[in-house]
Amino acid sequence: MKGKVVLITGATSGIGRSCALVFGQAGAQVVITGRDEVRLAATRQELQQQGIACHAVRADVGVEADSARAVAETITAFGRLDVLINNAGISMRAMFQDADLGVIERLMQTNFFGTVYTTKFALPHILATKGSIVGISSIAGYRGLPGRTGYSASKFAMHGFLEALRTELLPQGVHVLVACPGFTASNIRQTALAADGSAQGESPRDEGKMMTSEEVAHHLLRAVQQRRRDLVLTAQGKLTVFLNKWLPGLADRLVLNHFRKEEGSPVK
Repeated sequence: MKGKVVLITGATSGIGRSCALVFGQAGAQVVITGRDEVRLAATRQELQQQGIACHAVRADVGVEADSARAVAETITAFGRLDVLINNAGISMRAMFQDADLGVIERLMQTNFFGTVYTTKFALPHILATKGSIVGISSIAGYRGLPGRTGYSASKFAMHGFLEALRTELLPQGVHVLVACPGFTASNIRQTALAADGSAQGESPRDEGKMMTSEEVAHHLLRAVQQRRRDLVLTAQGKLTVFLNKWLPGLADRLVLNHFRKEEGSPVK
């Protein structure tokens, strides 16, 4: 990663923040984005204290102009772009019949269009370096999850977009990675949207039993270095993808039962 420039969206917490630290420790110059100015400044300070060359951009990936500005500031700060990590995302926890349509729209705007916007503006620079485009997706991009219809839809859309883009870019030597961490200890469940669009505020899962965001970041670093096309993490994640491909009817029942058992689950 020495001499490489990495742009990471949604880097104020969780996997994004850990990627900034891990890629920076590997020698990369790092640009981070986020909507919360206070947390963005705190993450930038943490990177600088570790001697990592970094630049922070207050940006919402769901806003086209913000995505364009994030890429432009990356080039102004460091003169190139080698790796784009589309990490920014939000989740939901509500039955579709109860959810406001605005919840679905917000998830699509951030998770799908945020990836599209940032990738669009980054692509000329990635082409110049024959670099990497990474999408931090989810098992929900392989297997629709009850109570997460909008989230699943946004991740399926991300998968389709990046798969098509990977195929288009094969002749140009650009690497495209779709990474599915599985359940990871992060704040995405606390900030997940309820049926009315408000933040859930707490995680329904035992975060201590999940893979840490730091572990995920190390896996992502190796996957980028090896220019892998797919990355599925955790035994549960790999099993879910396998069962959904080969035994989809069984997967339907197992997934339904699993999410019914979640604390306070909206799934009946």
